[in-house]
Amino acid sequence: MKQFSYNKFLIVLIVIGLVASLCINIQRHQVEVANNSVELIVDYEDIVALAECEGLPVDEVMRQAKEAGITSLAVYETTFKKLNVNGKTTAVNGSDILTSYQTGAMTDPNWRQLVENGTIKGTDIYVTGHHQQTFKEVHEDLVRRLGNDRVKELKVGNETVLAVKAQFESFEKMDLGMPTDEMKAVNDGGFYVLARPTNYRSCTKDDVDAFFKRIDGFGVSGIVYSGSQTLGAPDNSDYTAKKMAERDLTLGMIEGVTQLQFFPQDGMLDIAKANDYHSARLYSIPKDEQKKMKIAECVERWANTDAERNIRFNLLKIFDKPAPGMTLLETNMTYFASTRDRLVAEGFTIGRAGVFEHFYPSSCLRALVMLGVAAACVLYLSLVIPGMGKKSVYGLLLLAAVVLTGPVLMGHGNKIRVLAALLSANVFPAIAVIWQLDRFRNNNPDDKASLLKVIFTGMVSLFACGVLSYVGASYLSGSLADTEYLLEVNIFRGIKLTFILPIILVAIAFMQRFDLFDGKMDDTEGFMNQFRKIMDMPVKVKTLIGLFLVLVAGVIFVARSGHTMGMPVSATELKFRAFLEQAMYARPRSKELLIGHPAFMLAVLAWFKKWPTMILFVLVLIATIGQGSMVETFAHMRSPIFMSFARGIGGIVLGAIIGAICMILVQLWSKYVSPKLAADK
Repeated sequence: MKQFSYNKFLIVLIVIGLVASLCINIQRHQVEVANNSVELIVDYEDIVALAECEGLPVDEVMRQAKEAGITSLAVYETTFKKLNVNGKTTAVNGSDILTSYQTGAMTDPNWRQLVENGTIKGTDIYVTGHHQQTFKEVHEDLVRRLGNDRVKELKVGNETVLAVKAQFESFEKMDLGMPTDEMKAVNDGGFYVLARPTNYRSCTKDDVDAFFKRIDGFGVSGIVYSGSQTLGAPDNSDYTAKKMAERDLTLGMIEGVTQLQFFPQDGMLDIAKANDYHSARLYSIPKDEQKKMKIAECVERWANTDAERNIRFNLLKIFDKPAPGMTLLETNMTYFASTRDRLVAEGFTIGRAGVFEHFYPSSCLRALVMLGVAAACVLYLSLVIPGMGKKSVYGLLLLAAVVLTGPVLMGHGNKIRVLAALLSANVFPAIAVIWQLDRFRNNNPDDKASLLKVIFTGMVSLFACGVLSYVGASYLSGSLADTEYLLEVNIFRGIKLTFILPIILVAIAFMQRFDLFDGKMDDTEGFMNQFRKIMDMPVKVKTLIGLFLVLVAGVIFVARSGHTMGMPVSATELKFRAFLEQAMYARPRSKELLIGHPAFMLAVLAWFKKWPTMILFVLVLIATIGQGSMVETFAHMRSPIFMSFARGIGGIVLGAIIGAICMILVQLWSKYVSPKLAADK
């Protein structure tokens, strides 16, 4: 029987690296726990619309929203479409003025004189003001956006009118700066303002100063930029960041539609970096999706979102239709209050959006993690290459250590850290499974063992394997953890590979230890010879069909993971997931709970019962899926590390129970059903 040694020096280095990674992860956990303040936000426009629908004063609806837990109201830049409705400023097309004159409807002599002397142009737009402050702000912003040559002042009697050269439909939708009257109303109602400005074309520092001058004096909690650019982009983002830092304003980063990274905005990452990532992630349930949801489902969504994805700006959209037995106002206030109460029950505080403190672990700790990864990679090679000498082991270790630790010690190494995380996610689950294979190989299977003993052995082995996989998870997190990964400014891009590579690594190790064709452990032909034999085998049609089904299953397996491929999930599974989310601290992943861990238990049964080696091989590869998934969970760095840890523990416990049930069912089938079927034949 081929012997593979576990080099003690490599194991010592792995333990040292593990201790370093645990130190980093403890720091990470402390940073995550400290960031627990959530800001509950509603659009000011939604509050106004809700008041109009219910026939109530806006102040009354704001009072109830405040009591229900809303902390901030989002205020967007004003537009003439809004101003024409509230009557504070009016924009009229020049052609409409001329028509009014020609039909005799114009009675004001001052306007008639302007028409008669040719001052009024049909292609221009004329802006009149009925609220002095609003008109002043509109005038200032029009000049900034269009220039002095396109905005002229006219005197109509004692009234100032603006003549603007613009196309009316686009002019109506043009952003015209932050409205001070709305910001004052928001603050008077006891809320923070969450500012939602847009950028200026060819934005200058003077434009940036004008915006901040407009919001100074108001209680503003943060800024979430609207549109495809942040204020100051592309040339003055650092200046915008400086102005935000002077006012302690948090940057809101809008989560992308795939729940991965952010809605693309030019300049956003520049502002975040220049401001030392004084930023928080923002999420809002899509309006079209919310229409199909009940209040309880929305509340559950918020609880999971804030806990699992580090969302700290919660932008709540109002329901357009009342819930059964409630008015529209009651529906929305119940929604707001229920969300607040659920978040408080989950341990969050309600206030200004929390931000992560500056978190960049020491390069020395990170270098020790890199050294441990190098040792693990060399250990794996020694476990698949029989008779690998110590000189080769230490030579490879030296080379890998220099490649991985050098850049980190020099203060760089971002790409090396990603490589180390990728290696950790693939090598450690493989070593965990290989270790269990070697444990079983060193003990002859007892096919007379009781089922209870087999189940107990399987559970112990599964937990032992999981512990070693968790070592890989600690390494992965220790390699990447910093503020940028917690915010998801940076992401681990090797997730898809981690679904497949551990299976390949274990398959190689398995074929170095077992003969797939006759089950022998002595004098096995090794991986390459067995691989060639597999390639040379004649294939039957039914085998092709089976391989096709395996391929389809593999595609589904990879596609359902992540956020980008859109593989649908059945309604039954969604309900099952919802049940687990409510029943457990963190929902275990289906790949572990229903596939990987039960297969591990069945692999133990296969070993004891001396099933064909090919069956054992397939079960071991499926079991590897569960171990790889446990580590890959930690690659989602936005999720708190304790939640990822709890998710894996729950998966092992329930997976072991499901696996034990499967073992019992297989045993009952073998004892009662299979003999009867054989007799009938």
